[in-house]
Amino acid sequence: MSAINPALETFAQEVDELLTAMEIALLGLTGTPDDTESINSIFRAMHTIKGSSGLFGFDEVVAFTHEVETVLDQVRNGEREIDAELISVLLACKDHTAQIIQHTLSHQEKPLPEAWQQQGLALIAKLTGSLQPVADDHFEVNNISTHSRDNWLISLVFKKDALRNGMDPLSFIRYLQTLGDIVEVIVAMPPTPRLEEMNPEDCYLNFKIAFNSSADKKTIEDVFEFAEEDCVITILPPHSRQENYLQLLEDLPEDQFKRLGEILIEIGASTEKEVSRLLEEQRDSAEVKPIGEMLVAKNIVHQPVVEQALLKQEAVKQKINKDASYIRVDAEKLGYLINLVGELVISGAAMRLMVDKHGLSDVDDVASTMGELVQDIRDTALQLRMVQIGETFTRFQRVVHDVSKELGKQIQLQITGGEAELDKTVVEKINDPLTHLVRNSLDHGIETPEQRLQAGKPEKGTIQLNAYHDSGRIVIQISDDGRGLDPEKIVAKAITKGLIKPDQILSKTEIYNLIFEPGLSTKEEASNLSGRGVGMDVVKRNIELLRGSVSVDSELGQGTTVTIHLPLTLAIIDGFMVEAQKERYIIPLSMVEECVEMSNDEWQINEIQHYVNLRGQVLPYLRLGDFFHKNKQHTKTKRESLVVVRFGEAKAGFVVDELHGENQTVIKPLGKLFENLNGIGGATVLGSGDVALILDVQGLIQYAKKRISSTVTSSATV
Repeated sequence: MSAINPALETFAQEVDELLTAMEIALLGLTGTPDDTESINSIFRAMHTIKGSSGLFGFDEVVAFTHEVETVLDQVRNGEREIDAELISVLLACKDHTAQIIQHTLSHQEKPLPEAWQQQGLALIAKLTGSLQPVADDHFEVNNISTHSRDNWLISLVFKKDALRNGMDPLSFIRYLQTLGDIVEVIVAMPPTPRLEEMNPEDCYLNFKIAFNSSADKKTIEDVFEFAEEDCVITILPPHSRQENYLQLLEDLPEDQFKRLGEILIEIGASTEKEVSRLLEEQRDSAEVKPIGEMLVAKNIVHQPVVEQALLKQEAVKQKINKDASYIRVDAEKLGYLINLVGELVISGAAMRLMVDKHGLSDVDDVASTMGELVQDIRDTALQLRMVQIGETFTRFQRVVHDVSKELGKQIQLQITGGEAELDKTVVEKINDPLTHLVRNSLDHGIETPEQRLQAGKPEKGTIQLNAYHDSGRIVIQISDDGRGLDPEKIVAKAITKGLIKPDQILSKTEIYNLIFEPGLSTKEEASNLSGRGVGMDVVKRNIELLRGSVSVDSELGQGTTVTIHLPLTLAIIDGFMVEAQKERYIIPLSMVEECVEMSNDEWQINEIQHYVNLRGQVLPYLRLGDFFHKNKQHTKTKRESLVVVRFGEAKAGFVVDELHGENQTVIKPLGKLFENLNGIGGATVLGSGDVALILDVQGLIQYAKKRISSTVTSSATV
């Protein structure tokens, strides 16, 4: 898309947020079609997009959104029921709106393609073609006999000097007839003095008038403009106006805080004169009452309208306060900031090294303080890029809705742990693997309603998305209660594909992990969603590129759970530095459980099968020096250390020569030449300028466990 000015960029961002909120609300209506708040939020989204598009002269967007808004208004007013069919059409309208706005922003001088225009007309036809006709008498407002309560109620209380000052009470009634129909006039007499005490020049008349008119309150009030000093005037709107005022309150923009009186004047529920009069009365009164309470007590505004206006006022206040606490930051600028923080961390480490090397004791305190500040800056900078994964999860509501409808299945999506946070760059890169896994569960996992009923399951299937933090990493789980994986079919398919030998014995976990091999699928017929064996290997590769891992657990007939482990950030981590064979390595600190001395006297060490009995627990281990320097003769140090690491539920030990302690680690990519090195997940630059390799803890644990397993098997064979 070509560059756009800041106003249009803000418009594009606002539209994206509104359409996302609209989609979420529409999908929520699937289970609760009578959710008034969701319906109102959908209407407001389309109404705001239409208004904003009009400001920029995007006529084609305005024309389409106006039709959608009209239907949503009918739903909101109870004139049309919302059902699954209408929700699907509205979702399609949401997609079309996004499409035409994207085109308009990119090609402002070009009309919409003919195909898109026809698509818009077809959607409008679907929206309006199924509308139920509304009875004519529903909108009848002039039939007083059937709508006697739907009138303006006007109270005129004349003061004593009204006649003396030349006021003619009947003249007002005559003039009112030019604006509408006077339904009824009730003449009320105030308490009068005795006949001998009455003054023939005093006015003792009060009028109660039922008035039917399409005029607004301000116009009716102006009729009595010249009687303000001689008459107390109260104008109460009809009930139909009350509903209109409530609608207007819903549609008020939430960009500016206004006082209650200003809100009511803006929607026409009250007038400036009424509010000013009450404010004067409020100032002169010893007991100060809220203006809203006074408006209701004097029958100027209905109670529901005042309550709704107060709620609107509070909502605007909260929104302004929330918006004031946030600013939009360019993602590239944020990324540049984090890169600078990374360089600052490296420079801080270099300074600490120089202080220690030259014994600058007088600089030590300053260096320590700066180190703490750098760490705080690092943590704060990384926190700026942390986002909740819930927004990504919520987007799958639409995927589940569309795909389940396409497949003729009934599927619900349950989301938990959406508040878990991780780096925005990780969120963006995990979206495609998650999409593939969810669609795979929809197509391959969940059965049809008939199959589920035959299996004794509920007709509606369930997919769960869950996220939580564990040992400085985030764990994402995609679970379904579908048919599960069949180990026998997987093994048979793997043998056919030549992935394993017919006599090979595999554990349950190893069998399930075969589904990540290229070309392996147990589905008999491929569809446009899954079944061709393409994708699961890509999913695994993309997750591993993020320094993560993926595993599968399943129970035939009960369901499947795919578990993904990911780092919280790809930029800077707390590391633990060790040394083996004069090479330094970094272990992510969150994966380090403990460090113990490797002593034959204290621990039962099996150097052949490579395990150690650590307090009654059999722990596989590997010597980092031997692993990374296979062709180099190992020089055993006098005092080796065992670093116990954990990844998920798996544990292992790394035997090293020296422990160098915690280290702030700026992660650097290895480049194409070294990216496939076993056991290495990245690199970092030390304060000395040397490079230290960051260990792939998961891969090394798997290697250690596999080696101890193969050693035991070989020993048993002998």
